[in-house]
Formats: sequence, structure tokens, C-alpha cells
Amino acid sequence: MKKHLTLLLTFLSFFSFAQVDMSYYLPEGFSYNPDIPTPKEILGYHPGEWHVSHDQLLYYMREVSAASDRMIMEEIGRTYEGRPLVQITVSSPANLARLDQIKGDHKKLTDPSSSGSMNTDEMPIVMWLGYSVHGNEASGSNASLLTAYYLAAATGSEIDNMLENSIIIVDPSFNPDGLHRFSTWVNMHRSHTINPDPNDREYGEVWPGGRTNHYWFDLNRDWLPLQHPESRARIARFHEWKPNILTDHHEMGTNSTFFFQPGIPSRKFPWTPNKNVELTHKMAAFHAKYLDNIGSLYYSEESFDDFYIGKGSTYPDVNGSVGILFEQASSRGHAQENDYGILTFPMAVRNHFTASLSTLASGIEHRKEFLDYQKDFYRGASNLASNDATKAYVFGSSKDLIKNYELAKMLVQHKVKVYELKSAVRKNGSRFQPGSAYVVPMNQDQYRLAKAIFETRTSFNDSLFYDVSTWTMPLAFNLPYAELGSKDFNSGIQGAMVDYPEEPKAQMIGSKGAYAYAIEPYGYLSFRAINRLLSKKVVVQMLNETHSDGNRTYPRGTMIIPVGVQENRRAWIENTLDEIVQKDAVNVYALSTGLAKTGVDLGSRSNTTMKEPKIAVLVEGGVSSNEAGEVWHLLDQRYKMKVTLLPIDRLGRDLSRYNRIIIPNAYLGSVSDSQKKNLKDWISQGGVAIAWKNGGKWLSDSEITGVKYASSTNDEEKKEAFKAYENLNEERGAQVTGGSIFEARVDLTHPLAYGMESDRIPLFRNHNLVMEKSKNAYANPFVYTKNPLISGYVSEENLERFKNSPAVTISNVGRGKVITLADNPNFRAFWYGTNKIFMNALFFGKAISRGAGE
Repeated sequence: MKKHLTLLLTFLSFFSFAQVDMSYYLPEGFSYNPDIPTPKEILGYHPGEWHVSHDQLLYYMREVSAASDRMIMEEIGRTYEGRPLVQITVSSPANLARLDQIKGDHKKLTDPSSSGSMNTDEMPIVMWLGYSVHGNEASGSNASLLTAYYLAAATGSEIDNMLENSIIIVDPSFNPDGLHRFSTWVNMHRSHTINPDPNDREYGEVWPGGRTNHYWFDLNRDWLPLQHPESRARIARFHEWKPNILTDHHEMGTNSTFFFQPGIPSRKFPWTPNKNVELTHKMAAFHAKYLDNIGSLYYSEESFDDFYIGKGSTYPDVNGSVGILFEQASSRGHAQENDYGILTFPMAVRNHFTASLSTLASGIEHRKEFLDYQKDFYRGASNLASNDATKAYVFGSSKDLIKNYELAKMLVQHKVKVYELKSAVRKNGSRFQPGSAYVVPMNQDQYRLAKAIFETRTSFNDSLFYDVSTWTMPLAFNLPYAELGSKDFNSGIQGAMVDYPEEPKAQMIGSKGAYAYAIEPYGYLSFRAINRLLSKKVVVQMLNETHSDGNRTYPRGTMIIPVGVQENRRAWIENTLDEIVQKDAVNVYALSTGLAKTGVDLGSRSNTTMKEPKIAVLVEGGVSSNEAGEVWHLLDQRYKMKVTLLPIDRLGRDLSRYNRIIIPNAYLGSVSDSQKKNLKDWISQGGVAIAWKNGGKWLSDSEITGVKYASSTNDEEKKEAFKAYENLNEERGAQVTGGSIFEARVDLTHPLAYGMESDRIPLFRNHNLVMEKSKNAYANPFVYTKNPLISGYVSEENLERFKNSPAVTISNVGRGKVITLADNPNFRAFWYGTNKIFMNALFFGKAISRGAGE
């Protein structure tokens, strides 16, 4: 009966699409203040008639906030494209008048030293409603128009009670840039007579789509890494308020219904307390009741999990809050046919608005229980720490202070307590020194989150994951780190607490007027430094052998600026070196002679003259927008380098203006034979192509390289004649490598490894492609170890395939090269460690000897 009712409502809402008004959405039994403007009075249309653009959304939120004494609107940040990130704080006028006091009292619940004296009987609950982190899942942000209107305009005892007992934070758009991109697309293709044909252009966005932010990142994976301004602003606000509930409104496939948490029970993150799940179940009863009232179909405890803590619905769970995921079937436009009839955009909007109301109702009903849970969550941290054999983690590199700084910055933004290292520590073969290392004690309020950031895990209750199965941050940064037990950790090694880490400072070592200057390859930003010179045609040579002047030994990969051969530019060069010291955290060494005490002289024939990389990254078509965006972001934001976003349909054009072409993960079946030939000719004439995952396999399949890939067929599986159908999804899913960390051994004498400190490197892998070993052993400078799994889930079958397989293969193509990486070196912008492989490939790849290629 419920299904038939849903079909009827769907058809009625479609055929009366133009007549949808506020009565379709708003709950019965309330009257509304006529002084509060409706969305139509401000925007000229009812929610759902058009997709709201971000500027329109912002306009309405300003107007409704100005008209209501229940609301305060604040800007908390800006996107890459300069769009404001805003939030509306909603409560009773009396509560808003003492908002700072309420906020201070509420935050005391998360401080065990003061929470014991806090009485939660009368304390307001804090609820955060967050919409559309994926810009093309727009029914959430459009529902926020209704949420804001309802909270501002509804009158009566029920709404008064809610406002008196809560602080509600309405976050109308987690991703303004993506939302605006998507609204432009669907509105520009909307017909006056709505056409629900799924083949209509309205329902098929062009690449890269509106899901992601400006640089094509999925912001719903960035709650933990914090690599983007939207996420940093949001997390700062989260810890300013410490909400009890945070909702995360999404969309899914058009033929779905509506999902609310709990997710799959066996896939809960281990550090999430069971009480969190209990409260989620109590909320679910409200969601079901409210959705029943409007005849909507729904489900829970399927499809989605709560494991990766870097999402909007899971990050709250390790911070004393309860995160709730909502997933609504997407119309991907204004109305689209689906298995239930026709799914209209207003119906999608109504479900998210209804789930917002059910969230508020459940929070009010269980207000004290949520507050007490938050208090107990943090009070229990010391017991967990006391039972943990690991008492602290220490991390840091004396050669790459930028990576130290970036990891410490990430931690303190999450309110994890970080301390300077006070005295030297030796552990697991690493020596950690004061001034270049930090200590993170486990006995702190943020125990669960700190543990989750540093621990490795290879044992799991389930073999299926919605996202990655590990994210150990010091491994991602490729920083030395160690667990400290009770014998290793004492107050003598813990220095001052770090409120916010200081940016590393560099210096000019020696005097100006030198014979030459040297920049070593260790610093994360050393290539930004050297590109300042290369972009102005300054002569820079790279050492392929060590050089010692008697005072210091300069390693392979050191970049030498010989001033004598460009004396007429000395003043400009030395001014630029000052800029490098100030802005790039890279030491510059003044050299008084080219003569070596040991090693090669500075004029050695073994040196390589460097050239400025002229870079194109393939985009559009079958290219992964996420991975192309990672390259764009890395080069544009961090290294301040020009990069051309080259559509694949232009591969047949003149490519001579580039000397590097990047091919991320891609399925390029649409590339013509003539385009393939043009790319191969470009490489043959001296170009360097850098590819990974399916981008590398495409080069192999196109016979541009000779790299061989191992078969993925499981011989044992072929022998089995009978299998139970009910096990199909679980068995297939168990073979997915969704995101784990593996170890590779490194040839430190190879140009791709210049500047690396260890002959072992962690790699992130989220696929099952395996390269076969080259016949030329020199062509595989990075190889997975014989026991490569460090952290995360992988099936036994795939682990066996990965062992001892190449992580990098070098191919000679005419006078050029192809550098094929097994794995994405720039994953989600927080894999600082493997960024090094990519940047070495860009700057040093051309210098690799032909004898080291297959």
C-alpha cells in the first residue's frame, strides 16, 4: 500500500509541477508569521521549481535572517572561487542574547576537568543541519530554504519549545562552488514543459560535473585531511560549537528511495562508542515516522557504512557527537523517470526537509541523553588512554620541516593536543630531535581521534568498505614516527604545547657574492623554489653524484645555481634566493668553489642541466576528474606552477609547447589511432609522459609502452563449479582494494628517489592493477616488498599478487620517456609523501638514463 501511495504522490506532484507551493512541503498544524518572507517572495519561485543557485541561496538566507529575531547569519569562510560560506544560528531571542554563555557552557561538556559540574537538565542541545556537500546532490541545499523559512516563521508552543531548548546551526551549502556549477547546468537545460526522459541533456552533466569543489575534490572526504578552505572553515566552526547532532544530506541513484542511518552494523568504526549507535537508532524511529506521514519509501542499515571518519556523517562520531547520513534518490534535474514512476525535484526536496524536521524533533525528545553522552564520551578518554600500551606518538623529520608543520597543523585544527619535543628520542631506528619533531600524548580528551589518526590496522570485522580502510597520517606524509610505551614516554621529553605550529624558517648559509649556490632536494617546497629560477631561464644544474666541499656533502638531486656563467644576472638571482628563503622554507647554501674535496666537481659531465617543466594534464572524457584535479591543485596551489588542463580531444593537435604530459587514472577508449600516434610521436621527440593506474595501462594497451600487466583472473575461482547466489556481492566486494597502505623498497640512487630519506616508502593503493617486472631490473626503481601490507584491508589473493610487483616502471620511447606509476601519488592532496615521487618525475624524470628504461 505504501508503494502505491508513493507512486500516486509522485505522479500527482509531476503533473502539478508548476503548481507546487509551500503547502506541499510544510507540516500541518502550524501557523506562519506573515512578516517572514517566503522563498518565492525573495527569489520569485517556490523551492523545487528551479534549482537554487548559490547566490540566490545566499540572498534568501540574508533576507530571512534579517527579518527574524530568531536568527543570526555569519560568514565563516570563503571558497576557492570567493563564494561565502555562511551559517545561520537559530534559537529563541532570549538564547541568542546570551549565545556566548551558552556556547561556553556547552563546550565545558567536552572538558573532563569542568564537565562534572555541568547540569544538563536545562542545557540546550546543539544541532547542526548540513546540506549538499556534493554540489550536484542539490535537493539538500534547496531544502535548506524551507528549513530556514520554517524555523523563522512557524509559530506555536511546539516551535517555541524547540527554540528554547536548542541551538540550531543551518549550514545551507557545504560546497557553494559545486552547487553553483550544477544549478547553472540544470537550469540552462530546463524546459518550460518538463521532460523526464533520462536521455535528456539536463540529466547528464558535462565533465567534471557539479559534485566537487573548484579543484574537483570530493569535499565529503576532506573532513579529516583538511586540505581545502571549505573544510578548514567547517572544522573550526565544529570545534567552536561541538554540536551534539550533525546531519549530512546527500543524493544517490535515481532508482533508489531514501536512506537514513544506522548504516551496516558490522562496518562501524571501532572507536565509535556503542552508545552512538543506540542514539542513532532512536533518531531513526523519528525519521521513519515523519517519512511515513508523507508516504515516502526508505531504508536503513544497508549500503552505507560508518568506517572512514573523514566524512560528514562519521567525523562527528569520534568527536562526541552523532553524525547522520541522509541519502535521497536523485532527480539530477527537475523530474526524471525511475522505477517508481517519475521522481520530481520537489519530492526530493521534501524528503530532505522532512528529515530535517525529524532530526530536530528527535534531538529535542532525547536532548538530555545526547548532552550526557557527549559529557561521558570525553570523560571516558582517560580510561581508554590508561589501558592503551601506547602512551604517545612522536613524529618529525629534520630534513623536511614543511611536512612536520603541515601534519602538526592538521592535528591542532582537530583540537588534538600536540607538544614540542623537549629532548632527543631514539626509537625503531629513527632519531627524533628537538626543533624538528612533535609529541602527541594519548592521555588527552581527543584520545579516540588521535588514536585513529596514528594507528595502523589490518584486522577488520567486515571485508567490505564504502571508502578507504585506512588513513594513517604519518605514513601518508612519509614522516618518521614511532609509538612510545610507558618505558619510552615521560614528562622529560614533552615540551610546550603547540597552540598553532610556526611556519618553518629557512636561511642563507654563507655569504652572497658566492661562486655558486645550492638547494638540496629534501624540502617539500624545494621544487617551488627552483621553479622560480627555471621560469626565468636561470641556469640550474642537478647533481647526479654527491659533491663535498669539505664542510658539507651535497646529495644526489642537489640543484646548483652557478653564478659565474650568468654573472650579468647575479643581482636578480640573489634577490630571488632571498625570496626562496623567506617563502619556500628552503635553505640556500653559498659555495665558494666548484672544486670538490670528495665526489664530483660542480662542472662535472654527470650533472644534468634542468629545464622548466611545461606541463599539461589530460582532462575530460574518461579521465578521473578527482585525480586530474589533484594534479591541478598540487601544482597551482602549492607549487605556484602553470599547468594546462588539456582536453583529450586535443591530443591530435600540436603538443610541442609542452615537455611533460600527465595522464591520471583514465579510461580512454574514445581516443583515436591518430591521436595515439601524435602522443607517441611527441614522446619520441623528447617528451616525458607520467601516468598511473588505468592511465598507464592505456599507454600499454595502445602500444606506446611495453609495460605488461598481470592477469586478474583467479584460477582457484574458475575451478569452483557451484556457488551460492546470496554470497555474490560479499565475495566480489571482498576482492575490492578500496584504499590501503603498502610498503615499497626504493633505489635511493635513482633520480625518482632523490631527496628521500629512507629506502622504504608507504604507498596508497585503491585498485588491483599489477604491473609485471621489466626484463631490465633498472627500469623498476620502486618495488613492493615481499610483505607489503602496512595498514588497511586487502584480500589474501590480491596481497599475493601485489608482493614484489613494480610500483614504478620506466619506458624509453624514442628520445623521450614514459614513467608509469602503479598508484596515484597525489591522493586527496594529503599524501605529501608520494607527492615527492610525482615532483621528482616532473623535474628529474628527463635525466633518467636510457639504460634504466625498458
